[in-house]
Amino acid sequence: MKYKNEIEFELFGDYALFTDPLTKIGGEKLSYSVPTYQALKGIVESVYWKPTIMFVIDELRVMKPIQMESKGVRPIEYGGGNTLAHYTYLKDVHYQIRAHFEFNLNRPDLEFDRNEGKHYSILKRSLEAGGRRDIFLGARECQGYVAPCEFGSGEGFYDKQGQYHLGTMVHGFNYPDETGQNQLDVRLWSAVMENGYLRFPRPEECTMVRPIKEMEPKEFNPDSIQTAEQLLNDLGGE
Repeated sequence: MKYKNEIEFELFGDYALFTDPLTKIGGEKLSYSVPTYQALKGIVESVYWKPTIMFVIDELRVMKPIQMESKGVRPIEYGGGNTLAHYTYLKDVHYQIRAHFEFNLNRPDLEFDRNEGKHYSILKRSLEAGGRRDIFLGARECQGYVAPCEFGSGEGFYDKQGQYHLGTMVHGFNYPDETGQNQLDVRLWSAVMENGYLRFPRPEECTMVRPIKEMEPKEFNPDSIQTAEQLLNDLGGE
């Protein structure tokens, strides 16, 4: 399905760490086999983000074989210490992503910034420039890179290889800013990759939702953010 305000891009890097929260106990970290919805949403928001819009990740395509590499890491301990932990990273990753944005209707206070065409123009320019902020593949030590592409183009490693059941994964988080509720939730889903493609359900379609804690939405107003018009003028647009 083709969406309005859609972008297609490739994402790649030497290492990635899309951490399974269950493996964080004891300082050990193990990456999921593929990026989570929330990780990809964060990456797109590093390309361009405004509280006025919400990104929806539609589809992921895995281009290279899933490989892992374990490393001994000494995490920074601000209270002192010299602990050795083992992190298991994804190695030599390359993906294609298809996503689009919608207006955040749970934020009527930001209605003044709902200029669809200008947000889309800035988003495309930002993608062509490699993002407005640094791209990290799940962890700060894993530098990533983005570039526009045609989703589905080229040859992928898992083409015509059928289904891979990836088990129950974290899908993402329900933040108060996006749901209109004073509650932080975590979403889970059963992921299945088919011929290298992973089609994500929308957040509201996830049936496995677990509450975490109460949380208030962030406050924004015309004095604290630049509008799309102001940003586009700063970029030399019309």
